[in-house]
Amino acid sequence: MSPIVKKKGEKFTLPGKYLLFILTLLCTGLIVITFNTNLLSAPISAVGGSFIAPLQEGISKAGSWIATRSEELVQIRSLIRENEELKAQIDELTMENIRLQQDRYELTNLRQLYDLDEQYDDYEKIGARIIAKDSGNWFHSFVINKGANDGLEIDMNVMAGSGLVGRIVDVGPNWAKVMSIIDDNSNTSGMVLSTSDNLMVRGDLELYADGLISFEKLTDKADRVVEGDKIVTSNISDKYLPGILIGYISSINVDSNNLTKSGLITPAVDFEHLEEVLVITQLKQTTGSSIGDS
Repeated sequence: MSPIVKKKGEKFTLPGKYLLFILTLLCTGLIVITFNTNLLSAPISAVGGSFIAPLQEGISKAGSWIATRSEELVQIRSLIRENEELKAQIDELTMENIRLQQDRYELTNLRQLYDLDEQYDDYEKIGARIIAKDSGNWFHSFVINKGANDGLEIDMNVMAGSGLVGRIVDVGPNWAKVMSIIDDNSNTSGMVLSTSDNLMVRGDLELYADGLISFEKLTDKADRVVEGDKIVTSNISDKYLPGILIGYISSINVDSNNLTKSGLITPAVDFEHLEEVLVITQLKQTTGSSIGDS
């Protein structure tokens, strides 16, 4: 077979038998490739499945976890809002409870003042609220919100609880200062209600730490005065109206002179807790024979 020689200027042409041979080889190759592809598809699918299935399972689990966390986050936010609302309700209820306790306490005080007013109905009185006090735990000296504009004067008697608190020692237009009977500078002429024996009640802040005040100069030769007897203001006092309850005898001692007795009194008023008081708006009418109080 002589080689095909392309002469210069001639067009290249492929003989039909060569073209048929090339097409036959191409078709055969395609058939082989297709056959081999079908044979390999199963292993390839199996290998791919071994990687893809776990990946899909992981993605599914991750999606479920994210969805669960999202629901929990929504629930947490809802719980936080409910918690804040409950805290607000608790604060409101706490304040309401405090107001109710204050109202009940004030009502109790007002009832006590009402009973006290009824007990001493012979005296004209005016109510007042404590607005300031001297330092210390006890109300031994304090200021009330009524004064000269309300007709108050120095030495007017002040009551609260079950009896005597003290007397006014200074007055302004709309305020008055009260010195109580437990003050160290206070001396009050008293009387044993059951025997009419006179004595002197002295304030003592250090002693009142035990809830007591002292008395002295009691003449009781017949030994009729006993513990528990009521002590009231004496009718010979120059500053205190007679018959106002001071307290109850807690203990009695015979003095070294064997002529007089002294001891301790439990006051009728709680001088640790005072808010409202009653002021008797009249003064004691005194004579030269009255015993001086301070």
